[in-house]
Amino acid sequence: MLQSINRIMTSIMAFFIPGCLIIGFFLTDQLMGMASLIPWIFAFMTFSGSLNSSFSSFKGIVKHPGSTIITLVSLYIIMPLVAYGAGQLLYPDDQYTVTGIVLAMTIPAGITSFVWVVIYNGNRTLTLAIILISSLLSPFIVPFNLAVLVGESVHIDSLQIMEGLWWMVVFPSLLGMVFNSFTSREMITKLDEYLTPLTKFGLGFVVMLNGAVIAPYIKAEMDIKLLFVGITVLAIALSGYLLSFYIAKLTGQNKESIVSMTFSGGMRNISAGAVLATTYFPPSAAVPVVLGMLFQQLCATLFGKILNKKLHLLGD
Repeated sequence: MLQSINRIMTSIMAFFIPGCLIIGFFLTDQLMGMASLIPWIFAFMTFSGSLNSSFSSFKGIVKHPGSTIITLVSLYIIMPLVAYGAGQLLYPDDQYTVTGIVLAMTIPAGITSFVWVVIYNGNRTLTLAIILISSLLSPFIVPFNLAVLVGESVHIDSLQIMEGLWWMVVFPSLLGMVFNSFTSREMITKLDEYLTPLTKFGLGFVVMLNGAVIAPYIKAEMDIKLLFVGITVLAIALSGYLLSFYIAKLTGQNKESIVSMTFSGGMRNISAGAVLATTYFPPSAAVPVVLGMLFQQLCATLFGKILNKKLHLLGD
């Protein structure tokens, strides 16, 4: 029964995730009070996905860091430059909008990318490494990129980021790998059957809560400019996935690594970005980041289908 539920969930993700986002958008008042559950759900999803990772596989990523470095270059150098160029071209007289677009493409890899990698059988260990390293670098890279590209100076609470990273990613990942080391393969497989469908429901619930969180910002800025900024952010977000996918292919990565690099390179920790944007900048700078939260799960849904088709055609 669980395997049937899992297959059904995988087949309807293209409708399930957008549906959750829409529900959250329209049920803001009812769901806002549950936003504090997001870190706990993230921790559960990370633990569940880490069950199939081992310390030896993590050691392999450390010894051969090429895939990780390539993805980090895309995350922190190429995409911020693309965002800056697009912003200056389309909004030359609106520096705050340019700042928001750059910020949306400078924040670290999104934790939810790990769930999508699990769903499409990517390299879980590689994804965890990218999330961890990009998050650890973010207190230094984000202010640097903003200062260099748009001349904005922000101070990021590194300790707060580290604390959130520890409880949502590091600790549950270590717990999952320890469990993997001391548990039989049969037990891991059985547990995975139970937890994988719950992970997908968890992703849907997180998307729903994020929809509730961003709704007030979207409704407050509802005008024709919002539409154009939304199209810009969507196009840049899609380009992030495309770039990551083709870089992974051109550098000769295997199927699992292509999946991991595509989702890790395309998804951002928009929740952290939204906090930064709303804390340090006016609404016009926060809007592109909030729109990024709106679109990135839709992009992930689309690219999940594309990856499934492309990698099947590769016959790898």
